[in-house]
Amino acid sequence: MLSSALKKIFNKTKIKLLYFVIFSLLAACGTTLKNTQDACSIFSERYFWYKYAKNSSEKYGAPIHIILAFVKKESDFKKWARPERTKLFKIIPYKRPSSSLGYSQAVKKTWELYKKETDNKFALRTRFKDSVYFISWYIKKTHKVNKIPLNDSYRQYLNYYLGWGNYKKKAYKTNKEAIIFAKTVKKQSNVYRKQLRDCKENLDRKKYIIF
Repeated sequence: MLSSALKKIFNKTKIKLLYFVIFSLLAACGTTLKNTQDACSIFSERYFWYKYAKNSSEKYGAPIHIILAFVKKESDFKKWARPERTKLFKIIPYKRPSSSLGYSQAVKKTWELYKKETDNKFALRTRFKDSVYFISWYIKKTHKVNKIPLNDSYRQYLNYYLGWGNYKKKAYKTNKEAIIFAKTVKKQSNVYRKQLRDCKENLDRKKYIIF
């Protein structure tokens, strides 16, 4: 009888522990990052994000610090980020200026191209893993289409913001906003690159950690 009672208590404890772990993971995914300006802080809070960024970097050759700078500029690491709606008569919410969504702010048409070319039909723009793979794929594609070096964060972002065709037409020469944004990304990527020098070795040591 005692053994049976202990088993019941043990099983209940296991179930409660499992619920606690699941709840903790879901809660962590929903919380805002403490410091999106610090790459080490970001990956300390979201270790699996480092693994996703690193794996996408190894697959496509895009540097981790540039991938991270793109996410910072596009969504500030907010999974449901999207452009604000335009307004009719300055007060009535209307259409959004584009179909951009998620960490990468990828537009629907380009996202569909990514899914088709990579045979990843279940990829979601609101999932960090899929978003960094998309950015890495786009950077590699920019290298192929417009011959931009993988580590050239400035010109890579001009392509990301304007599109390959518009970049080829040199649309950035008359688009001051694109230039400003590209400079911001270049500056942020350099900050992330220097920060990752201090924590990358430690992050790589955690590769066998499950939780």
